[in-house]
Amino acid sequence: MIILTTLPLFWIMISASRGGHWGAWMPSSISAFEGTCVSIPCRFDFPDELRPAVVHGVWYFNSPYPKNYPPVVFKSRTQVVHESFQGRSRLLGDLGLRNCTLLLSTLSPELGGKYYFRGDLGGYNQYTFSEHSVLDIINTPNIVVPPEVVAGSEVEVSCMVPDNCPELRPELSWLGHEGLGEPTVLGRLREDEGTWVQVSLLHFVPTREANGQRLGCQAAFPNTTLQFEGYASLDVKYPPAIVEMNSSVEAIEGSHVSLLCGADSNPPPLLTWMRDGMVLREAVAESLYLDLEEVTPGEDGVYACLAENAYGQDNRTVELSVMYAPWKPTVNGTVVAVEGETVSILCSTQSNPDPILTIFKEKQILATVIYESQLQLELPAVTPEDDGEYWCVAENQYGQRATAFNLSVEFSPIILLESHCAAARDTVQCLCVVKSNPEPSVAFELPSRNVTVNETEREFVYSERSGLLLTSILTLRGQAQAPPRVICTSRNLYGTQSLELPFQGAHRLMWAKIGPVGAVVAFAILIAIVCYITQTRRKKNVTESSSFSGGDNPHVLYSPEFRISGAPDKYESKRRLGSERRLLGLRGEPPELDLSFSHSDPGKQPTKDSYTLTEELAEYAEIRVK
Repeated sequence: MIILTTLPLFWIMISASRGGHWGAWMPSSISAFEGTCVSIPCRFDFPDELRPAVVHGVWYFNSPYPKNYPPVVFKSRTQVVHESFQGRSRLLGDLGLRNCTLLLSTLSPELGGKYYFRGDLGGYNQYTFSEHSVLDIINTPNIVVPPEVVAGSEVEVSCMVPDNCPELRPELSWLGHEGLGEPTVLGRLREDEGTWVQVSLLHFVPTREANGQRLGCQAAFPNTTLQFEGYASLDVKYPPAIVEMNSSVEAIEGSHVSLLCGADSNPPPLLTWMRDGMVLREAVAESLYLDLEEVTPGEDGVYACLAENAYGQDNRTVELSVMYAPWKPTVNGTVVAVEGETVSILCSTQSNPDPILTIFKEKQILATVIYESQLQLELPAVTPEDDGEYWCVAENQYGQRATAFNLSVEFSPIILLESHCAAARDTVQCLCVVKSNPEPSVAFELPSRNVTVNETEREFVYSERSGLLLTSILTLRGQAQAPPRVICTSRNLYGTQSLELPFQGAHRLMWAKIGPVGAVVAFAILIAIVCYITQTRRKKNVTESSSFSGGDNPHVLYSPEFRISGAPDKYESKRRLGSERRLLGLRGEPPELDLSFSHSDPGKQPTKDSYTLTEELAEYAEIRVK
């Protein structure tokens, strides 16, 4: 193919009518060592009818189009070339004889690329030929190894280098061929496209040890410092030999065990793990692990590894001994008991060697044995304090395992001594704290008013359970002359216990309702009592009766049956009550029960609005006693 410059249409027609042939011939590729030179052979032709007086030519680099301003390698008309080629390019051929051979000297990597020739016959007869030569600047000789090299069979390896520089001829020598034989130099050979190479041969019989050996070839240019080396690794095929394997293995039961088999061969062998003739795992690889997850004593025994490829086979064995840490202890015995019963708990495990067994409760050692597989724990006459979580721990030099178990002690309710009633302004709060297992029921009884409120009635009683403790609070609201009697009763399937709750701060309920005016009246009554004992008794009754009258609430009359406890300082009672609630983790205010009812007839039942219960964090509710 010929690439023409832009020409008038008539000239193209004339040229075509005259006939002839335009063409160029050069090697499509050529190589040379860096720092040396290269001669690119080139011939061109044009129609015979064109008889130019002088034939000129131009070599371009990497582009055939002058309009792209490619670097000029050589130009016969002006000798003006690109700076990269100054003093490095010369025309060896005679353009008049249609020989365009180019010589490039002192080659460097940037000169590698495509070279185009353009014929200049004068006038419009200037043509750039599409044929071009690709120059490759190299630094290493080319070593050719046969596709298969088998240990024990003779092979031939060759070293080839370009020899296209007329000014410098390479000399070849082998490197790293000790023990492989002596090389043979064939000399200079011509290639198909007119380029030249130097060739050297090496004959030898390889062994498995030669696999991977690096063979080198050196090209040196006499009278210069130029030397170039190339290397190739030998790929020698040979049968497997097992070179890596566990000698003997001790493993802990339940642990991960890896048995390794490694073989030296080329190509990589098929490795197979077997036990008692059964294939456990196989793969084509240089090494193969047999992974045993959570080994048991039943996996103790002899394991075999077989390695084979197309050139032979090999096999070896390994013995596995299984040692194991204690198994997770098992607990047999009573886990639920009634208070006073005897509890027997057996903790057992299995290990090799036998373990140390220990039973703990809250980090306290209760029983222990050394190098035995069982441990018996005896608890005579269990109490609620024995309730809780226990741990059985087994350990030996290979590991430690533990099992947790719970002992639940069931007992009848116990109402704790901190249970009481306390006054707070115009209210009385009754606190009942019960320890019990299983959970008990709780009820508050006001005997003098024939009223019982159950703990299950959540709109009247605030309750909260924490562990074995159940805390219930009943709040009484209303005007009263004396504190009420409140009995707390708790029961479960093992028994019942009742306690009349002691009252703390009884005077606070009265004085909170009397107010400042009532206090002045009361003080006047006390003075009148000293002066007029007989008369003031009647006045005192009138004054006390009027002091409890207020608003729309009916008069309150408490029966002599109400029990009045000591009345400590009102601030101390309030502080203690708040402290107790915080310690119990109670949130918000408990519900309240209104105790105000008519004074006219003590024997009558309360009116419709006699008992009212309000819960601070929820809604207000009423309880009617009929």
